[in-house]
Amino acid sequence: MAWLILILVLLAAAFGVLIAVVKAVAFIILTILLTIAALVAIVWYSVKSQIRRWERDGIDGRPRVRMWSRGSRPEPPRNLPSHDDRY
Repeated sequence: MAWLILILVLLAAAFGVLIAVVKAVAFIILTILLTIAALVAIVWYSVKSQIRRWERDGIDGRPRVRMWSRGSRPEPPRNLPSHDDRY
């Protein structure tokens, strides 16, 4: 395997495209490393937030209902009649 890489590098140098080959390989390697780093960061923060949620829910012993809106609370339903006599 090492011989094949050495031969390819020598061929690239002979044809004058060694710099382009090195740039392409560096781009591919850096892209792979950045992708792995991003995935590790996403997994780390996901696990961390899940552990915090488990700890927070463990205080009361019951799960909490999470609301999407953080503003005012929704109004309670009005006391509507159970039957409509207009018809």
